[in-house]
Amino acid sequence: MTDTDSPVSAVADYPLPDNGWTVLNDRVVVRISGPGTDKFLQGQFSQNLEEVTPSRSPRAAASTPKGRAYCLTRMIRAGGDILMDLPSDLADGIITHLRKYLMLFRGTAMDVIENARVIGILGNPVAERLAGDAMEDLREPSDSTELSTGFLVKTQPTADGIPRFEFWQVEGEDSDLPGGPQVSPADWQASEIAAGIASLAPATQESFVPQMLNWQHVDGVHFKKGCYTGQEVIARMHFLGQLKKSLFRFRIEQTEAMPAPGSSLYAGDRSVGEVVNTVRFRDGSGELLAVVRHDAAENALHPDGLPGAVLTPMPLPYSVPEREKSAQSDT
Repeated sequence: MTDTDSPVSAVADYPLPDNGWTVLNDRVVVRISGPGTDKFLQGQFSQNLEEVTPSRSPRAAASTPKGRAYCLTRMIRAGGDILMDLPSDLADGIITHLRKYLMLFRGTAMDVIENARVIGILGNPVAERLAGDAMEDLREPSDSTELSTGFLVKTQPTADGIPRFEFWQVEGEDSDLPGGPQVSPADWQASEIAAGIASLAPATQESFVPQMLNWQHVDGVHFKKGCYTGQEVIARMHFLGQLKKSLFRFRIEQTEAMPAPGSSLYAGDRSVGEVVNTVRFRDGSGELLAVVRHDAAENALHPDGLPGAVLTPMPLPYSVPEREKSAQSDT
């Protein structure tokens, strides 16, 4: 299956622009509020709520009892509330599922903020205009600061070193958009892939333990917090060194179509991985993130249905030491 089986996908610029912003219309923002907010989220997500502060907005994952991620998000502390972003095509199902647990916390609610939006920012200039002097506080990924109309969060750079930010706008009018050049949502998606940041789609929801998506290396898993749904599987994989596959980035030099999320990657006739996210560039090339077995990652790989599409490994902006640990023990 390829992306030509779906509506035509947008294409990104190559090379990526290093200055600009775009509204991420594929995300919705929810607010969790009430006396049970932290306790509720502590029992469902991989992040320690004590470390979600006004100056730190880390990522988190929610998983099934078998440790399979059905939600990847970021948490922002807004007074006594917590804000999270959800993919628009998965949001209804995630909210419905979480509300089953929320019923146990009297007076606590989860609601979509109808007029909120997340703006992706490439490069420092736009962020500097928004933050002013507060830009000095945004030094590392997950550092955040509250502005008059929302929250500015520093996120992981691309492997080529392009700085990136998210502006969560929860107040203000449609006209209150950042100045400077506007880029496309496809450019932001390409920057997410270049930064090694996975996102889930209907075809990949509940397919991976968070560590398979490198979520522990982008500030998304806290291994010393208390119990939460799926924690036993996630912790065992971490502490016993059982991670046998993880997220890789690949480039295809020329292709008529990109493989769809959830489709297989093959080494010869052996299925060794699964596509997570893809983007196509205007020059006919493309990039993708895929979860691949460590013992097969150095083989010649091709996507299902595209035997002529050669995958070239590309760097990530962070290291994945588990690959070296498992390389000799994979079978």
